[in-house]
Amino acid sequence: MTEHPFALEIDASLRPCPAQFGLIWAEGIRAPEPSTDAPEFLASLLSSALQVGEAYVPQDVRQRVRKMLRYGKYKPSGRGKPASEFLFRAALSGTFPFVNGPVDVNNAISLESGFPGSIFDAGLSGQRLRIRRGWPGESYVFNPSGQTIDLEDLLLVCRLGKDDWEPCGNPVKDAMITKTSAETRSVVAVLYAPPDEPASDVEAWSRRYADLLASHCGASAVGSLTVSPADA
Repeated sequence: MTEHPFALEIDASLRPCPAQFGLIWAEGIRAPEPSTDAPEFLASLLSSALQVGEAYVPQDVRQRVRKMLRYGKYKPSGRGKPASEFLFRAALSGTFPFVNGPVDVNNAISLESGFPGSIFDAGLSGQRLRIRRGWPGESYVFNPSGQTIDLEDLLLVCRLGKDDWEPCGNPVKDAMITKTSAETRSVVAVLYAPPDEPASDVEAWSRRYADLLASHCGASAVGSLTVSPADA
């Protein structure tokens, strides 16, 4: 097996762990440029979603994803619904967002699988990430206008800061501090899946994610792995 520096850890405080994860990375990608329309692989998915309608993402999948996020004060509904649900509704209404190459890949996998995903500029997030719950009072800015999201009890992806692990993503909205830009040359992504999802399916979605980063974003090297609650 080829050695790689990317890693995803589950914090010791997260017991029991309510999810399993795909970790995906790509190095040497082309400079991401703003998308003006859907790439072919995404256009095909959007066409299928419009044809199939509500059944495109089975209700069972949507319910299990919400259950994965429901904890303490956090309720996965309204503005706090999983990003995968937002994308699904956008697909059905014809308002699906096109952002840039890496984010379009993330959103395509999220739409097709029904699982939320986060993607980061690896140069900003680092190659080692950790999963934990949000603490009381934690928040971060998630868009250019400065809007914030309350992170208490939410499942978080964290990067290693100077003194501790600081949140940079979650299954609802990712932080501005690690988002991709025209300067991004490597990315790392996390796919959030319910704990009862077959591990082979999570692995397959993660590989497809990596393959699209290679073919659509011109990555020179890609990889993926899965992290389960048993790894905690």
